[in-house]
Amino acid sequence: MSMQRRHLLLGAAGLAATRAFAQSGYPNKPVQWIVPYAAGGGTDIVARTVAQAMGPALGQTVVVENKPGANTAIGAAAVAQAAPDGHVVGSADNATLALNQHLFQKLAYAPEKDFACVGGLARFPYALLVNPSVPLQSFREFIDAGKARPGALSYGTPGLGGPNHVAMELLQQRTGARFNHVPYKGAAPGLQDLVAGQIEFMLVDTASSMPFIKSGKLRALAVSMPLRLAVLPEVPTVAEAGLPGFEAYSWQGVIAPATTPPAAIERLSAELMKAVRSEAVVKRLAEIGVETAPAGSAEFTRHVQSQAAMWGEVIRKAGIRLEG
Repeated sequence: MSMQRRHLLLGAAGLAATRAFAQSGYPNKPVQWIVPYAAGGGTDIVARTVAQAMGPALGQTVVVENKPGANTAIGAAAVAQAAPDGHVVGSADNATLALNQHLFQKLAYAPEKDFACVGGLARFPYALLVNPSVPLQSFREFIDAGKARPGALSYGTPGLGGPNHVAMELLQQRTGARFNHVPYKGAAPGLQDLVAGQIEFMLVDTASSMPFIKSGKLRALAVSMPLRLAVLPEVPTVAEAGLPGFEAYSWQGVIAPATTPPAAIERLSAELMKAVRSEAVVKRLAEIGVETAPAGSAEFTRHVQSQAAMWGEVIRKAGIRLEG
């Protein structure tokens, strides 16, 4: 089916859904929350934590379903093609909304046309980690080494074209340092090789890496956030360490099919904001190294648009392409 025909069909379905919505007593059945990653990871934990908090307020169970693969494109396509009746939402991150459209020649969804933004959810801070055997004691030494010996130091990422990889491309573009990229299938195997000394460093989320940092198996040189992290107060930001304005982290929000009735988006957004701001959710996500990042539908939409423009330019300069 062509993209144009699918949009026409979705538009007709959306009109029917809007009419039905006014008479439905929404929500009138469980809400499905699609997570484009495997169960048990940080994204899955965030979704299940927030879904559990939203359920009582909605008066319906929010059921999480995992649809991993293709840099989140499989799960995203499932959301785009779902009935736009307010009973299907999905987790969406940098890859889903800002990167994939620039990485894939063919993509099963179009972010701006196929989704309505429900709201911002969370962000996963990144830390630049080295194996303790690596004789680099600061971010500046790390960059200098990447300039003096281009490609001599290897870094791992959770996958080719993912947010971590693109963030490292930005770092190299900004500094002129060059490193050897080793993509893995997820953060866990990369961290295992980093601890074992098979690679020298990773720019990776603290949700995955904090146990290794606390145990001394890995050393943090910097965090790529605007401010220092409460869990790593002694570690400087990249900006403090010598690269002003540099920020990179994984962010997540919630999306719904594009023609979902506005009243449903408004209700979902309101309950999402209450859940994300609740003490229980903030505490639970902090325990796994994740920061809540509540943002209403309009604010999150603007965030997505600015991120897509910025990272699209980074990807273009780096020449990264993925097979659909």
